[in-house]
Amino acid sequence: MKGYIHSVETFGTVDGPGIRYVVFTQGCPLRCAYCHNPDTWEPNINEQKEADEILEDFEKYRPYLTGGGLTVTGGEPMLQLDFLTELFMKAKERNIHTCLDTSGITFNPDEEYIKRVDILLKYTDLIMLDIKHIDDEEHKKLTGQSNKNIIAFARYLSERDFPVWIRHVTVPGITYKKEYLTRLGEFLAELKNVKALDVLPYHTMGVPKYEKLGIPYRLKDVEPLDKADALKARNIILYSIKKAREKNSGL
Repeated sequence: MKGYIHSVETFGTVDGPGIRYVVFTQGCPLRCAYCHNPDTWEPNINEQKEADEILEDFEKYRPYLTGGGLTVTGGEPMLQLDFLTELFMKAKERNIHTCLDTSGITFNPDEEYIKRVDILLKYTDLIMLDIKHIDDEEHKKLTGQSNKNIIAFARYLSERDFPVWIRHVTVPGITYKKEYLTRLGEFLAELKNVKALDVLPYHTMGVPKYEKLGIPYRLKDVEPLDKADALKARNIILYSIKKAREKNSGL
């Protein structure tokens, strides 16, 4: 089976544990205002590759991937669920650590779809789940889509006790607000499977891509967020998790 692939990074250091071989898939239903890979949005274009072809290339770099493995990101990898499952299944046959970086936007409660997701999870070691915005209406403004599928996916993974790293981008005036950070922490407090929390500062490094593609950049007047402010945001989320869990336990 072939998948549509945008690009490959052979020395990823921020895409899961250790040093990783990172596959960027093509196609995404979200239109995040801060996306720095708008060239991955359109589905069913760019190069097609077989799972075996990707893994054979992975093996060339394996000696350098200290403590790492294979991460598939995008775009949105779960748009190509069957290809992703085959790739991870074959990766596990080679004893490769597998990590999926996803927004969970494609998740739905259909019984047949759940079965397909469960098969994928059999061959997945870790999921990095991107929560774009905790407020549904604000999520629609930010990404063009509701966050209901994402929240449902997060809860499903928690029910399965499947290990998850949460990622959240803090954007001045949009997600970098105490109200929303507190609500995100209260939601994460409900989950029992969160192993890490990455709070990332908004940046503008993707702007040249928009200019090249002739796409208007919606956040052109928004300044990048300082790393210190991203740390403050993370602390607000962690404090909210702690307080929510204390409240729920009756402390």
